[in-house]
Amino acid sequence: MRISVPTRLGFGTAPLGNMYRNIPEQEALATVDAAWQQGIRYFDAAPMYGAGLAEIRLGKALQPHCREDYVLSTKVGRLILDEVEDTTQRDLGEKGGLFEHGLPNKIVYDYSADGTLRAIEASLKRLRTDRLDIVWIHDPARDFHGDAWHEVFNTAMNGAAKALTRLREEGVIRAWGLGVNRVEPCEMALQQSDPDGFLIAGRYTLLDHADALRALMPASVERGLGIVVGGPYNSGILAGGAHYEYQQATPDILARVDALRSVCAAFNVDIRAAALQFSLAHPAVAAVIPGASQPSRIAENLALADAEIPAGFWQALRARGLILQDAPLPHGA
Repeated sequence: MRISVPTRLGFGTAPLGNMYRNIPEQEALATVDAAWQQGIRYFDAAPMYGAGLAEIRLGKALQPHCREDYVLSTKVGRLILDEVEDTTQRDLGEKGGLFEHGLPNKIVYDYSADGTLRAIEASLKRLRTDRLDIVWIHDPARDFHGDAWHEVFNTAMNGAAKALTRLREEGVIRAWGLGVNRVEPCEMALQQSDPDGFLIAGRYTLLDHADALRALMPASVERGLGIVVGGPYNSGILAGGAHYEYQQATPDILARVDALRSVCAAFNVDIRAAALQFSLAHPAVAAVIPGASQPSRIAENLALADAEIPAGFWQALRARGLILQDAPLPHGA
């Protein structure tokens, strides 16, 4: 597998950028420390998360540890400027005001080769490290760029993708791919370039996996690529929250979640455990990276990933059409 990480449960750092709320600095640092103490060795960041705040906090928290002991990924496609702006007015595509409590620095898109190198240099400073293991091209997709997304995607393929391929060939980075919320850009990238894998948020989950399962996951297995699954709880709706796709969940989504919960109740299964284990079961998946903003969440996620779930539960989900027939199930259920 071309995307290789030391722990199948990683740490997604979007919450460290003050996602949804203003998280105290010590709480954020303690959460990363809890992840480290409990054996997590893969950390994923992005400049967009709080306009650099998540990277700054992650870098500070990981500073005491040997760089050889963990895998680090971040993203390119956005630059953080010294200029400040009203954070409540940020255009972050479908994520809207998700990071309104982050730093006030202005964020601009730049998928060019030069912008990619500038983004990496800035991330290295914020993360307090001398190298990155994996770099994702962040959000060259319709949900962030509307009808202009094909033009943006082509710029990313001719700019960022080629720059990252050179860095990989030179041994500066180990791997690269796309970090997106949609499957279509990943499938297009496989036709136009040579990525090592993808970070797909919310698209290979217990609630939403049809698009990925149709072509992307089989192609990734065939080519030996690795998929990192972000957002395994679909923005919180599978963990007791009210958000799906970073918005208030619609009645249709709520009905589907209720159907999943009814099966969970019948088998005494925590829906969060089912969500993590479903995503981890596919052979293309290198890691799942649930986010956390409180130290206690780390132990919870690790326990959920190992919780005992009876085979009959998965068969019941299939029988009710809540997961697709060809979706791989945990432990060959």
